[in-house]
Amino acid sequence: MPQPDGTVLKGTERTMSKKSSQSEINDVIWRACDTLRKTLDASEYKDYVLTLLFVKYLSDLSAAKRAEYMEKYGNNEERVDRAMSRERFSLPMVQLKDDKDKVERFPATFDNLYQRRERPDIGDLINIVLQHVEDENKAKLENVFRNIDFNSEARLGRTKERNRILKSLLEDFNELDLQPGHLEGRDVIGDVYEFLIARFASDAGKKAGEFYTPGEVSELLSRLLAPKPGDRICDPTGGSGSLLIRVGKQVGNPDFFLAGQESNGSTWALCKMNMFLHGFDSARIEWCDTISNPRLVENDQLMKFNIVVANPPFSLDKWGQDVAETDRFRRFWRGIPPKSRGDYAFISHMAEIALEGEGKVGVVVPHGVLFRGGSEGQIRRRMLEDNQVEAVIGLPPNLFYGTGIPTALLLLNKGRKPWKDARSERDTHVLFIDAGREFEQVTNQNRLREQDIEKIVRTFKGFKSVDRYASIATFGEITENEFNLNIPRYVDTFEEEKEIDIRAVQKEITAIEGELAKTRSEMDGYLKELGL
Repeated sequence: MPQPDGTVLKGTERTMSKKSSQSEINDVIWRACDTLRKTLDASEYKDYVLTLLFVKYLSDLSAAKRAEYMEKYGNNEERVDRAMSRERFSLPMVQLKDDKDKVERFPATFDNLYQRRERPDIGDLINIVLQHVEDENKAKLENVFRNIDFNSEARLGRTKERNRILKSLLEDFNELDLQPGHLEGRDVIGDVYEFLIARFASDAGKKAGEFYTPGEVSELLSRLLAPKPGDRICDPTGGSGSLLIRVGKQVGNPDFFLAGQESNGSTWALCKMNMFLHGFDSARIEWCDTISNPRLVENDQLMKFNIVVANPPFSLDKWGQDVAETDRFRRFWRGIPPKSRGDYAFISHMAEIALEGEGKVGVVVPHGVLFRGGSEGQIRRRMLEDNQVEAVIGLPPNLFYGTGIPTALLLLNKGRKPWKDARSERDTHVLFIDAGREFEQVTNQNRLREQDIEKIVRTFKGFKSVDRYASIATFGEITENEFNLNIPRYVDTFEEEKEIDIRAVQKEITAIEGELAKTRSEMDGYLKELGL
């Protein structure tokens, strides 16, 4: 049967005709990952798998839209083409010449790649299709495929092996039907994308985990920061974009603006694709180094945001101290962080891009950020003296891929009044929450349960002390502690030892000894019967 893009699919090439659940799609795609698992590290093969998933989705969505318009306009190709030109994206025609100058033309779709999967130049053909898709959708996808090469001998092997891998990969993905009408749920494809990103991070450990914040932590941050309609939201260390997307969704309607920066080219590309798949076409995602060359700039000044959220690399060495002293945006006026630990470089940047008088910041940090001295202590003191620190929340260990260290959330609020003008308890205190003991252990990874997230959010909103869980501290108390924000200094989790009933314990010991004597007697009897 002819398809809307002009290809002909035979037999059972479309196998998923019923509605496809997220778990079914997850399983199919994860099986497809096995094709590359023996060839590449997970931190590398994610680029190939997620790129093909992206192309497959665009192709199926385009086919569904064209079929819809064909029915609506009675197969009037001119009207259909005009309608398709107004869609979010366009899949152009590819024109190739062979050695004999014979011209081959076909739409840049996954189906056409699949039909040509036996070609000896299939890797080069995939690259050509990707380039055409990017060129046709420059405003949304410019440079997104620059860092991916399906014809790479270094990554995918010599021609014969490379072609075998790519053919198998195309066959794996062909099992999927990602047309919107065949998907259960409004945002299944975006959720699948995030499922894969999480699995890649878990599978590859630290190397791949750097670009992903676990969903439960993202959910917690989004509820704590509570973005509202009209907000501008930024993640200056964007990674794959999952955290930024989660905070945006918390708004509850489309009236918000997302922006982010990411220094790794392939991860930036994933972020761009992730935004597109979730329908956030207008998100501004810059490929740059946040510290040395921030590109979220307007009128030659750093852009300002209502909400700033990030999970920066922990204690990054060589973060860019050499450029901090001459920083044209004056982000480091509180002090310059040590060369070997860049935590406060990112925190300082985030504080500077939060809107004066209302901006809120939520950042994941290692606990050392709360108590280390030197220049870090100086920066921390100045933020406290400016009354910007609203809460410190200790999280359980082993939440993040690639590191088992316990972490904390540092929440800043530039809407708090100066100390001398503060009136309410929320304006004059810092809330400390010790949530590090409440979690669920899943295999080798810990995770926050819904009840854990809800308790943290409820405690933060209530801004009250909770026995052995949360405490509010005055500026005076913090000053007495020399601006040390280490959570145990403020939240007493010590539990008094229960009084021991010596007589009851002795009685229990006597009973156990009696049972042991009886068991030994029975064992001696059995041994005698056996002649031992």
